[in-house]
Amino acid sequence: MPGRGSKVDTLSRKVIERNRRILTKDLLSKLASLINPIPPAPKWTSLELLDEATAHVKQLRERVEMLKRKKQVLEGTTDESADMMGSMSTVFKVTDLDSTVEVCLSSKLDDKFMLTRVIDVLEEEAAPVVAVSYSREDDRMNHIIHSQSVCSRIGIDSSRVHERLKRLTAQP
Repeated sequence: MPGRGSKVDTLSRKVIERNRRILTKDLLSKLASLINPIPPAPKWTSLELLDEATAHVKQLRERVEMLKRKKQVLEGTTDESADMMGSMSTVFKVTDLDSTVEVCLSSKLDDKFMLTRVIDVLEEEAAPVVAVSYSREDDRMNHIIHSQSVCSRIGIDSSRVHERLKRLTAQP
């Protein structure tokens, strides 16, 4: 009967454990590169890395959901957006994303609504515009305006931006 602590069993367990640690380390380094590819990830502990990965996945899920809702609004597939599009000449939606604000604006082509006024409102609220994209669909012009706060610690008061844009679109 072989002894319980024979050298062969001990060596094979050590090799298996070493291979497991190497594989785990390799997988964690791949995970770190996926979370923060540029610049290189700081030296995180395994627990910190897993927490960061979990937060990153949650953030991506929220972004996907927000983009799906925005797509529905812009396509006019929701009942709410269809009613709004038919009754109003200019429709907008303000989305707060931490230190950035995204304004989706849809107006009729014959509407004399000025895009520069929206940009002015954002800049007055300490949210300079970093990107603007537009598209034309039938008799509507759609704009997506991205702006970022001057100071990320302070952020942007999206409710105030929303109220100012509501007043702006209500003006003739």
